[in-house]
Amino acid sequence: MNRRSFLKTLGLGAAALAAPGCAAFAAAPARRPRNIVFILADDLGWGDVGCYGTTPGLTPFLDGYVKGGVRFTDAHSPASTCTPTRYAIFTGQYAWRKPGTGIAPGDAALLIDTAIPTLPKLMRQSGMVTGAVGKWHLGMGPGPGKTDWNKPISPSANDVGFDYTFLMAATADRTPCVYVEDGLVVGLDPDDPIEVNYQHNYPGEPDGKRDRATLKMDWAVGHNQAVVNGIGRIGYMKGGKKARWVDEDMADVFVEKACAFIEKNKDRPFFLYLGTNDIHVPRVPHPRFVGKTPFGPRGDATYQFDDSVRRVVEKLRALGLEEETLVVITSDNGPMVNDGYKDRAQELLGSHKPAGDWRGHKYTPYEGGHRLPFIVSWPGAIPGGRDNAALLSLVDLGATFAALRGVPLPADGLPDSFDQSATFLDPSAPSARANLICQDYQLNLREGKWKYIVPRPAGNTPGPKNDPLNGQLYDLEADPSETTNLAKAQPARAKAMYATLLKAIADGRTRPAE
Repeated sequence: MNRRSFLKTLGLGAAALAAPGCAAFAAAPARRPRNIVFILADDLGWGDVGCYGTTPGLTPFLDGYVKGGVRFTDAHSPASTCTPTRYAIFTGQYAWRKPGTGIAPGDAALLIDTAIPTLPKLMRQSGMVTGAVGKWHLGMGPGPGKTDWNKPISPSANDVGFDYTFLMAATADRTPCVYVEDGLVVGLDPDDPIEVNYQHNYPGEPDGKRDRATLKMDWAVGHNQAVVNGIGRIGYMKGGKKARWVDEDMADVFVEKACAFIEKNKDRPFFLYLGTNDIHVPRVPHPRFVGKTPFGPRGDATYQFDDSVRRVVEKLRALGLEEETLVVITSDNGPMVNDGYKDRAQELLGSHKPAGDWRGHKYTPYEGGHRLPFIVSWPGAIPGGRDNAALLSLVDLGATFAALRGVPLPADGLPDSFDQSATFLDPSAPSARANLICQDYQLNLREGKWKYIVPRPAGNTPGPKNDPLNGQLYDLEADPSETTNLAKAQPARAKAMYATLLKAIADGRTRPAE
């Protein structure tokens, strides 16, 4: 792709750099979505989705589906890892504001304060029944050594606004390897109680290091503690043999639960969050998807994710709900190829670029770590087949969904979430935000075409020990691959953007108080 075509695809033109929207764009929508379905992939990169002008064939359904919807080209996760992104989505608050919201262990305590306003609480307030299916990774129960997996688990996602939940506690590569439905482990035999810890194995249990030769998927780094379904995991567990998941069936289980929720609530408004495991490790797609792509398990898992979306959309169509349902499909962060297992992902990558032409990947502050595929469809209200270049963060979903459903935001709630409903409904409308902040081990700020990354080693929080000119400054219009650091060539801009970050930290919010 030549530079002109690439910039056109990115949407870095005049419309993308416009000032925040005027009052005309803040008007209430002429109609409201009856239902909202929010599908969040795991580690799906910009370049993994064919309709973003990259490798064809991995996402055949999405490539056709986007023709009836809108493709956002400047959408970002608020973090380049999963837990802080999910925290920001559901609370409307950047996760770096709350200590302890890094990548959570499988036995973490619930990270969301049950007393604060949340996205699902606002949806419930609007008259919707709310459901969460799939990956959670925001903790449940009182925490390590205190959560009893054999009894009702509280607090849980049901305590932050979801009426129904069917979740895995953390990630597929972490214990406990069981599903939790409305706070109860599914299929648990009371005579085989579950124990979980992250310090030591249990006598007689398999071990990923000792029993490495028996594994059906070998580990590259870490992922060598408990062995479940022939795969090494992070953390240890014993018991719960009948309740343990089978990785190959996970995508089907989540889709079936999501579709069952839609079916059950077809006669009333509903909000559904579906967090798929694809494309996170371990990548173990169902046998019917094995070999669907030339890229091995990672490519096949991408194809499987695409098919999961297809099945959910077809359920809406079969029930006659598609035209009154807003569907949002995106990812929690950028892609990672080799993430701890020997699944030949790097070896089989070939010319495929999971992050597209962006620099970086999951865990990094560069665009490849947080710029996302983001597709919106609402056939009854949004014209399809269009691109949207508005600057958007997933932390905006709370305020945006609330506005679309006619629910006012509480003054002290969702402090970093901006109402983007105008640009959802009209791709030519400017973004509601002038800038956004993303995090990995460093904070970075985006303003118009400019990107500033705070210097290391100070970590996530800028401070007086940091010299702003030791940070990184990029002109994304002229240098979309972030190759030329302009911090010392443009010291005034670097210092000003650094000051903006300091102010955002000190203010405790970025959305203006009403």
